[in-house]
Amino acid sequence: MLKKLLDATSVAIIGASKNPTKRGYQAIKTLQEEGYEGDIFPVNPKEDVILGLKCHESVSAIPQSVDLALITTPARTIPSLLKECGEKGIAGAVIIAGGFRELGEHGQELENEMLVSAKKYGVRLIGPNTSGMINMKSNMNLVGIKNAPKGNIALLCQSGNMALTLITEAMIRKHEGFTYYVGVGNESDIKFHEYLDYFSNDPATKSILMYVEGMSNGREFLQQAYQTTTKKPIILLKSGRSDSGKKSAGSHTGSLAGMSEVAKAAFERAGIIVIENSDELFPVAETLSSQPPIKNNSVAILADGGGHATIAADLLSDYGIKLPNLTSQTQKKLKEILPNAASVVNPVDVAGGTDSDPSIFADCARILLKDPNVGGLLIVGLFGGYGIRFDKSLTFAEEEAAHRLGKMVKTKNKPIVMHSLYSSYNSHPIQLLGYYDIPVNDSLDISCKCIAALCEYGDTLTSYQAKTNFLFNWGAKAKKSGVDIINKARSENRRVLLEHEAKQLIKMHGAPVCGDTVAESEEQAVKMANSINGKVVLKIVSPDILHKSDAGGVKVDLETEEDVRSAYQKIIENAKNYNPDADIRGVLVSPMVTSGLEVIIGTKIDDLFGPVIMYGLGGIMVEIMKDVTFWVLPISERSARKMIEKTRSSVILDGVRGQPGYDKKALKKLLLICSELIESYPEIEEMDLNPVILNHQGVNVVDARIILKK
Repeated sequence: MLKKLLDATSVAIIGASKNPTKRGYQAIKTLQEEGYEGDIFPVNPKEDVILGLKCHESVSAIPQSVDLALITTPARTIPSLLKECGEKGIAGAVIIAGGFRELGEHGQELENEMLVSAKKYGVRLIGPNTSGMINMKSNMNLVGIKNAPKGNIALLCQSGNMALTLITEAMIRKHEGFTYYVGVGNESDIKFHEYLDYFSNDPATKSILMYVEGMSNGREFLQQAYQTTTKKPIILLKSGRSDSGKKSAGSHTGSLAGMSEVAKAAFERAGIIVIENSDELFPVAETLSSQPPIKNNSVAILADGGGHATIAADLLSDYGIKLPNLTSQTQKKLKEILPNAASVVNPVDVAGGTDSDPSIFADCARILLKDPNVGGLLIVGLFGGYGIRFDKSLTFAEEEAAHRLGKMVKTKNKPIVMHSLYSSYNSHPIQLLGYYDIPVNDSLDISCKCIAALCEYGDTLTSYQAKTNFLFNWGAKAKKSGVDIINKARSENRRVLLEHEAKQLIKMHGAPVCGDTVAESEEQAVKMANSINGKVVLKIVSPDILHKSDAGGVKVDLETEEDVRSAYQKIIENAKNYNPDADIRGVLVSPMVTSGLEVIIGTKIDDLFGPVIMYGLGGIMVEIMKDVTFWVLPISERSARKMIEKTRSSVILDGVRGQPGYDKKALKKLLLICSELIESYPEIEEMDLNPVILNHQGVNVVDARIILKK
């Protein structure tokens, strides 16, 4: 269905105008000047001819069929115009106007009215609150940006200014351009994931570049991105991480930004390359659209100066990229063509070996790309500027090297990224590198980010089968007794499972929980405590008292029979004082767990992505250190391992100061059990396991809370 919109062979300009300052004039003029291959139909009941084209009184008056409408009139006119478009058989409309949900309640009502009209008459919508769209292949420019460069990147953007920034950058760099630009706007109708589906199947598009402020269906987006990234890379910058940024995003697009920790981890798991600095966005997209990925996370650095080589090595190390040892054969061949002062370990420093003959760069590159340990090459320094820096005659050697470097990428199927101090001079050698699609940056930091993106995308392709596809098989592993527990709570009009019910539920799925029972009398509490080897804990059991400690409903370190009796009496007394109407079911008697590392595992429903899981240090440390990770459910075994590794405290689990490490295998299994629980029982809204005691062997869920959906 999107093909009729994005590849429209005819466009109606509703709100066409003779006023050069109006969008209805600019759109027609741009389409004409840029050679749009389809038909243009201006619509304005007050005009006869605009820019040499017959003007139609209404959409219905157009004598031919029309694929797409560009509507430039105010927001209040949109619902009735969509009715006309639908009756005419127009497949879609680009809604330029703002004034919808980004303006509050009244705007939301108008947007709802617009959507009802669009759905009733079968018209798909781009926008509203959009700068428009461009199809570079057919020159269908509905934005007005002139001379936008053609290439193989599809651009999805929720900001007209950001789109202009990226298109302008592409014009300046002169190496890469776009197949499409779509201003997604409020995403009222057509969602991000639908565009991904379309671009993933477009043979002209090699990568997808996205600027996102908010999205309305994060789960479906992740599912589609997971499929798309196996075909082509997605590069994404999401704004709205800060509180002020979120407010700005909400007022600008009418979309609420999702929790940044959840979003970033989810995007990366879907194989998306997440960018956090806007100046890296286009260079990374350019690199991924033109260079093969690095599938072994190993890179060689070729430099004509030690300073650049060292900085590059540090930057790549920060990204977790390996600088592999070069084989003895590689080093031997490098020594044969470089001066004695050269360093032939990785990074390779030519030490003046290219000063009189820059073509040596190509000789070294050929040797390095042949090395089986090397997955890609980063060249840093002065290449492209030797004829400027030293002597014009060296330009010829640089040009010859550029030709050879460009051909190497194709023959070796390994990428080359170039950092050059002289990139902005746009010398002929630099232009030749662009001809061969070798990306050149004047920033060493950006060059290293481009290499990191190639490694990250390579990892996505090699680990695809180990990732989750973000799909739930709801209820597939539910236990009948587990369903009975939930139904019992529902029958009592409870949303919260009692602690022992929650523990029973997670135990059914293999989670290790401390053995505890409910005592309905003081004598039962004593008897149960006596059956436990060691100290015990007593906790109130009441559906009306969720925060047991606040009610004085928890007593710990109980050792003697007298301790248990006194604690039981005090807990019941405190509970009645806290809530005289509370339904008190008894007291939970549990063994006292005294050793181990406290961790926390929790789940919740995120507004954007649905069920997510959290892991981190438990107890008071969760509040102090906030060292937690959020991942979208369900998770795979690989995801569970990554969750643990992503926390700063993961080093503690390996053991410190000669202490044995903790049982990460048991912890990983518990995370997977929690994922299975949420998939098994869609009624669960939140689950909180805190504390979970992790030991050197095994793990123990000490406390559990499960809240059901309304």
